[in-house]
Amino acid sequence: MNPVLQMSLVALVVFLTHFQQGITGFGCTMLSLPFITLLIGLPTAVPMLVIIGWLVALLIVIESRRHIVWREFLWIAIPVAVTMPLGIWLANVLPVNALKLVLAAFALTVGLEGLLQQFRRTPPAAVSPRTRQLASLFLPVGGILHGAFGSGGPLVIIYATRVIADKTLFRVTLCLLWTALNTILIGQWMVRGTLTPHIWKLAAFCVPFAVVGVWLGNRAHYKTDVVLFRKIVYAVLIASGAVLGWSALP
Repeated sequence: MNPVLQMSLVALVVFLTHFQQGITGFGCTMLSLPFITLLIGLPTAVPMLVIIGWLVALLIVIESRRHIVWREFLWIAIPVAVTMPLGIWLANVLPVNALKLVLAAFALTVGLEGLLQQFRRTPPAAVSPRTRQLASLFLPVGGILHGAFGSGGPLVIIYATRVIADKTLFRVTLCLLWTALNTILIGQWMVRGTLTPHIWKLAAFCVPFAVVGVWLGNRAHYKTDVVLFRKIVYAVLIASGAVLGWSALP
């Protein structure tokens, strides 16, 4: 592929996926990874996207830091962080496509179920302690997937969408989670020497497109009503599952 066309496509994917990140607070890495992998390869795509994702999530946290739900952040972050090293290890010993298919199945199931609920316009029920406990079971698995792919979002969303109803609180709390988890991943890669100068150059090239996308998405975020926001969240999950599943097929 022509290098100019290749980098133009990379920039376009980064811009579009980070635009929706600015609206929803999640999904940029999960959506862009299959496409970017096809363009520049998985070993380069994962760390590059994690670096960019870390930066844009940090920008959202700085802008909306007063809205962080600290109790829910800690409830999510602790089990996810504990199991993330297992995901880092499994990424080197298990078939990547098998793990992607599992992630895709969860994303599609949760996304379709949630989107149908939004179109039925059923009033949200109060979250019972049992519902919270059951949804929390997905968090450790989300940590494993985040360690493996830098994207454990769908399983974290299963919990977060049930306990954080407000769209602004939802977005910034998840962005703080991505900032913390990606800091761990980036530090681990720096120690191992995974982050080559080529990866840093690609990340630097893509950052302006990501920042503009997030900025425009951030403006759209405050103009989006709650029902539409929920539909966008679940639609992103469905799209993520479809793209990930497609990329894992032989």
